[in-house]
Amino acid sequence: MVLEVIYVVRHGYRSNWVVDASTGTYSSSYPTPTGIPSDPALAVYGVKQSQELASHLLALNPPIDKIYSSPFYRCIQTLSPFTDKLVEQKGEQNVQVVLEPGLGEFYGLARFDHPRPATVEVLNRHFGYLAVEPEPVIVPSTKGESIPQLHDRVAYCLHQIIRQADSDPKGPRALVICTHAASMICIGRALTGRMPEDEGEEDFRCFTCAFSKYVRKSTGRQDEVQAWDPQVPDSVPDVGWRGTGVAGGWECAVNGDCSFLSGGEERGWDFTIHAEAEAKYTAERAALAAKHHTDDIGAMQIDAEAAAMAAERVATAAQLSQRSEEPRLDLTKGLEQFLARDGEEVDGA
Repeated sequence: MVLEVIYVVRHGYRSNWVVDASTGTYSSSYPTPTGIPSDPALAVYGVKQSQELASHLLALNPPIDKIYSSPFYRCIQTLSPFTDKLVEQKGEQNVQVVLEPGLGEFYGLARFDHPRPATVEVLNRHFGYLAVEPEPVIVPSTKGESIPQLHDRVAYCLHQIIRQADSDPKGPRALVICTHAASMICIGRALTGRMPEDEGEEDFRCFTCAFSKYVRKSTGRQDEVQAWDPQVPDSVPDVGWRGTGVAGGWECAVNGDCSFLSGGEERGWDFTIHAEAEAKYTAERAALAAKHHTDDIGAMQIDAEAAAMAAERVATAAQLSQRSEEPRLDLTKGLEQFLARDGEEVDGA
């Protein structure tokens, strides 16, 4: 038996954090359970959403056989009401949440190290039923990734997860993945093979605690691909997903459903501003590099000038974000800038 269905959910409404664009220092509005400012818990409203999501997940057919999560706190917490109920039904020994870094957060490109999730030792203090594979499928580079690199990272991660499920002697039919907005969009594109020319196209919906379902089109054998090498983290093996989809392709049967949530669709997200900012940033960096190569000025000055440009673009992105109720991320330097009204908790990716 091979895997037939993949369910995908986004984490619930969470607490906020900010980052200093000049230093890359993250800070949070409230203390975080893991002590990592960029790893917040769900807001009270997000906990309510997760409870409503749990009821929906428990009623699915086919039922969920395997559970995967981004290793960030908010994703594991979103699954907790579901896993707690599942333990009551199946017993603790039969429930595991597999933490996979390849399903983790997207930070864009930056000149400083991106945040890492907490270790499993820390997370075990807060949650039960956690499992970590001896070797993760893939770990995002600490220096970040472009939007195309994110898509390839997610596609490779899915390829390996599906391969593992297909070879599992227990024969799981369905699995669920809890992840972030950017990754949820990429999962839809990687599974269906549909990559729009405009990265900001609103194709796969990712509201807080939204639910999507993908049904496998083909159960043919997957092609072998080169394994990801942690010594070269920026090099992601190509699984040939564009145009066909991972593992033979999948149909999107449910796209970002929120009908089971009392608040309905909230905090939608897309790549629009990110794609625009990334393209502009790439062009500016190329121009600066060419200039300083001629003038023989080091990379430190390039970063200083690029940071000044980034600050200007943050203000521009803030103005653009007023077109939508959704807080946006600015990716000009891969900095997670949450553009929120005073006193309001916001949710990004």
